[in-house]
Formats: sequence, C-alpha cells, structure tokens
Amino acid sequence: MNVAERGLIEKRWSKVISLFTPRIQIHSDHFSLFSSIANSLEKKMASRRQETEQPEAQAYYQKPTKPWFVAILYILREQRLVCVLIGIAIASLGFTLFSPSGSTQPIPYYSDPISVGSSLALAQRKPSSIEYGMGSASAGGRIPLGLKRKVLRVVVTGGAGFVGSHLVDRLIARGDKVMVVDNFFTGSKDNVMHHFGNPNFELIRHDVVEPILLEVDHIYHLACPASPVHCKFNPVKTIKTNVLGTLNMLGLAKRVGARFLLTSTSEVYGDPLQHPQVETYWGNVNPIGVRSCYDEGKRTAETLAMDYHRGANIEVRIARIFNTYGPRMCIDDGRVVSNFVAQALRKEPLTVYGDGKQTRSFQFVSDLVEGLMRLMEGEHVGPFNLGNPGEFTMLELAKVIQETIDPNAKIEFRPNTEDDPHKRKPDITKAKELLGWEPKVSLRQGLPFMVKDFRQRVFGDQKQEETTTTSSS
Repeated sequence: MNVAERGLIEKRWSKVISLFTPRIQIHSDHFSLFSSIANSLEKKMASRRQETEQPEAQAYYQKPTKPWFVAILYILREQRLVCVLIGIAIASLGFTLFSPSGSTQPIPYYSDPISVGSSLALAQRKPSSIEYGMGSASAGGRIPLGLKRKVLRVVVTGGAGFVGSHLVDRLIARGDKVMVVDNFFTGSKDNVMHHFGNPNFELIRHDVVEPILLEVDHIYHLACPASPVHCKFNPVKTIKTNVLGTLNMLGLAKRVGARFLLTSTSEVYGDPLQHPQVETYWGNVNPIGVRSCYDEGKRTAETLAMDYHRGANIEVRIARIFNTYGPRMCIDDGRVVSNFVAQALRKEPLTVYGDGKQTRSFQFVSDLVEGLMRLMEGEHVGPFNLGNPGEFTMLELAKVIQETIDPNAKIEFRPNTEDDPHKRKPDITKAKELLGWEPKVSLRQGLPFMVKDFRQRVFGDQKQEETTTTSSS
C-alpha cells in the first residue's frame, strides 16, 4: 500500500469516528442520569428501613398516657369529618325533640273527639273547617331520625261529600297530596274549601261514570249517593255510579298500579236473617226493590273488585260501612240521625217510621275514617265491617235526641218504608283482630258535634233567607 492510499484510508476512518462521537457522548449522559436516580432510590429505601425498625426499638418503652382532653383536641384538629357528622346528628336530634307539633298555619283536621280530662267542645271557627278534639294535628306520630315517610298521591272519589271530606282532612294533615274527584250531586265545595290554596290539594269536577286518567298511589272510591232520598232520586244513575264508576276506578288502579279501596255498605246484607252480621254472611236482599239500585249496585261493585284482584292482581280493600253520623251530613238526606237532629232544631215532630222498634248501629265519622285508613295501609283485602256495635231502636235514638236538643220534642209515627231492614248490627271481630280497630266514640259523646254543626247551618241559612227577603222587600 503506498502513501497516497494510506492517507485516503485514514481520512475515511476519521470521518467515521467523527460521526459516532456525539452518540457516545449522549449515552454517557444517560448513564450519569440513571446512576443519580439509583442513588436517590437507595437513600429512600434506607430511610424507610430505619422507620420500620424504629417502632420495634421503641416497643420496649411504654408511652406515657395522655389526658382525655388531648384526645378531644386531636379529634377537633385532625378528624374534621367526624366533627361535622356529630354536629349534624346533634342538630337533627334537637329539631326532632323541640320542633312544634303542627305547622304555623292551622290545618283543619279531626282526631279522636274524646280526650282524658277534657270535655267535648268544637273549636270556634267557621263550619267548613271543623276541628274535633283537643289533640295536635299529628298523623301517625313522630318519624324516626333519618327516616322520612313517602308522600303519597291519593285520589278520593266523592271527596267533597260527608265522609270523603273528613277523609281528605286526615290525608292532608298527614302530608299526602290529595286529588278530590266529585260531581257535586250530593257533595259540596263548602266541605273542602278550607283546603283551597294548599299546594297538596286539588279539586276536579268529574263524574266517575266517565273514565279519568290520573297518576296516583292510592284510590279511595267513595263516590255514590248513599242516602235513601238521593239514591232513589235517579235509580239508574245510582247503579251506573256503582258499576261503571267502580269499573273505571279499578281500570285506573290497574293502569297505574295503585291500591284501591272500595267503600261498600251494610246494605249488602239486606234485611238480614243473621244477627249480628258477620262478613261471611251473604245477605238477604231484594234484587227488584226500590232500594236495590244501591244494594245490588254495591254487591256488584264488590264482585268487580274481587275479580280485578284475582284476575289482574290488583291490590284491593273492601270496607262495609254501617250507619255513620257527624258534621257535614246533608241536613235533609232522609237518614234517621240527620232527620231527627234537623227536626228537633226546627221544633218539628220527630218522624218515626213503623213501630220504632227497628234497630241500627251508629258510628261517629272520625271512627270510620280511622278504620278506612287502617284498612288501606294494611295487608288484608277484606271485606271488613266498619261500624259501632252499639245497637239502638229508633225510639231509643229519638229519646237521645230529645235529651241532647229539646226534651219537649214530640214523636210522630208514620208508615214504614219499603224494604226497610228490621235489625242492623255489625260483628267487628275481624276488624279488631286484623286491623286493630274498634270505634271509640259513643252516640251520646259524638252527637253534640253534629248538633252544633247543624245548628250553625240551619239557623245560618234561615238568617240569610230573612236578610234576602228584607232586602228584596
């Protein structure tokens, strides 16, 4: 190899070496970086080993006990979440124990009118907002801490009537959202007008013979004219209300999955051959009589309810209501208690049909409403007799009216009406055992409430008529 060729080869190698020199420098930088990271990791591992070995070394030495307030200071300083939870629990307990039992605005309601050590007296307010008893408007007692009762959407058909309006009062006082469906044939807006403006109350003018679409949880089906005067006024309409109305409400219950309560009647027993009447008694009813539009209509309604229960798995409840009295009854509806009270107040003779030996049982409206609510909230289908087993003849009832209103009231006998039952008394053993329910208000205890309500309405109407006559003349 000559000198020229050797020089050429050296130049080429020098170029190759110049190309690889920066890369070798980069790799050397990476090596130094990795070595520094390894050194730092080794130092951290060594410090951790010292920390783990330290408790073992200190285990032989007992730490001095700290006073109790040091633990409290530690909780206050370090455990802030625990302090917040304790504060919330204390505040909730305080509100539960010292909060007022009712709202600032009085809610019309009624409770058991009999309280220990207190006499019967009505609250001094307008007739449409009657308050029975001297209790608070608490429905169902206190709610346990941390639990809140579900607000139910409840529809009450016939809710502007006598029994329905009292049921609405209880449901509103309990905090439910209530929709009243009524065509005002026998009901009145005056019975529920004290709830106007309440966001939980809604009034719908509707006839249950026609279908209606609502979103509800419970259905109390009370719609039907019940008194002899009203149910005989239009017999075809009465049976249509019982059959088509019940069919429509059961269809609504099926559509939205609501629980359905049917208010049937003791009239399904007809003129009973069994006394007292138990729920298993099938009755003795005239299917073609003047009262059969109501009697057979209710029997058909019970049939529909049970068929929907068995066939469509609808939750149904059936109550058979016996004679009920109380404020807000129609004054001239043909029922014996309202007839006697109105006649005695107007100084008219008390009309007794037949010989006056027919027997009836009378329950105060608050007892009935309590039974209906217990039946709806319970797990038993029924039917259940809801009535007061205290039995009175018509003459005995007339004497109680005389003692309460006017001892000088006269009694006038008239021919008996067609298909009038001779005896009527409920056997409520089933309701006592399965619902824990029995009436608490006797006739003499509850009658003054009704008398005061009737006196305000009877003489209030007379004063209005006199004022109108005077102004027109």
